[in-house]
Amino acid sequence: MKQKHVNIPIFFPQRSCPHQCVFCNQQHISSRVHIPSTKEITHSIEQYLHTIPPETEVQIAFFGGTFTAMPLSEQEEYLQLVQPYIRSGRVQSIRISTRPDYIDNETLALLKHYSVLDIELGAQSTNDEVLRQSGRGHTQADIVNAATLIRRAGFRLGLQMMIGLPGDSAQRALHTAQTICDLGAHSTRIYPTLVVAHTPLAELWRKELYTPLSLEDALAWTAPVYQNFEQRGVQVLRVGLHPSSDLSNGALLAGPYHSSFKELLLSYVWLHIFKTNVQKSYETIHIEVAPAQLNFAIGHGGSNRKFLQTIAKHVVITAHAELSGYEFRMC
Repeated sequence: MKQKHVNIPIFFPQRSCPHQCVFCNQQHISSRVHIPSTKEITHSIEQYLHTIPPETEVQIAFFGGTFTAMPLSEQEEYLQLVQPYIRSGRVQSIRISTRPDYIDNETLALLKHYSVLDIELGAQSTNDEVLRQSGRGHTQADIVNAATLIRRAGFRLGLQMMIGLPGDSAQRALHTAQTICDLGAHSTRIYPTLVVAHTPLAELWRKELYTPLSLEDALAWTAPVYQNFEQRGVQVLRVGLHPSSDLSNGALLAGPYHSSFKELLLSYVWLHIFKTNVQKSYETIHIEVAPAQLNFAIGHGGSNRKFLQTIAKHVVITAHAELSGYEFRMC
C-alpha cells in the first residue's frame, strides 16, 4: 500500500522575488500577505503534526517566494528550524519553490545539507517569446541549466507551468509540457492564466492587449498537456488555483477560473473518449470504467452521462476493479 504523503506548507508571499511577472499578485492569489516569523513557523509545524496520523510521509514545504533568492544565511535560518523534526523522524524532508535563475551549486549544496528533497521551479513556459511577454526575467536556457544542476545534485525536480500566458498557444503549451518531461521532472503543477487585480496583465486586459482563455479553451489546451504528463510518468500535483477568499471577492477580473477545474478537465477528457468511441445509436449503453475514474466518466454535474443520453435512451456507468487508467468496456 502506498504511503500517504502530507505537505506542511509554510508560505512566504512573494518573498525575495526580484521580478514583477505580468500575471502575479501573490496577495490576491493566495490571500496571504504576512511573512511568518520563526516562532510562527514552529507553531504551525506543531499544529500540523498533531493532526497527521502515524506512518505518514511528512514534508515541510516553503512555498510562495523565491526561496533561493534570499541571502544564504536567511535560507539557513529557515532550514535549521526544520532539522529537529527531521532528526526525530517526525518529518522526512523539505520542499522549496524558487525561480530557474536563482539556482547554483553553492545554493544546492546548502539545500542538500539540510535534507531538501524537492525543488520546484516556476518555469511557466519554455518558449522564450512567452517568457519575454510575461515579464519572467529568465529564458529557456535558465530553465534547462537549473533543471540540469538540480537533477545532477540528486534532488527531485518539480517544474510548474502556466496555460494561456501572453504569446502562448496550444502548441507552445504542449511543447512546454514535453520539455518539462524531457528535463526529467518528477512533478509538475498546471495553472491556467488568470487576470488578477493590480497586475500588469490587468492593464493589458483593460486595454484589450491581452485576451484570456475561455474556460472551454483552457480545458482544450490543458487536456493534452495533462495526458502528456500522465503518459510520461510525471506526477501532476495541482491543476488550477486553490479557491481563495480574495479571488471570490473581486480580485479575479477575467480568465478561466473554476473551483473544480481538475474535475472539469478529467470530465472533458472522458467526453472526448466517448465522442471518439461511442458513435452509434443504442437502446441501452452500459459502460464500465476504473473505480478512480467513475466520477470523471459520469462527468461534472453528470455532463457526460447527459451526452451519452443523446445516443442511448438508457445509460449506465459503473466501476470495475479490473480496469485502470482510461480503459473502459461497453456493452
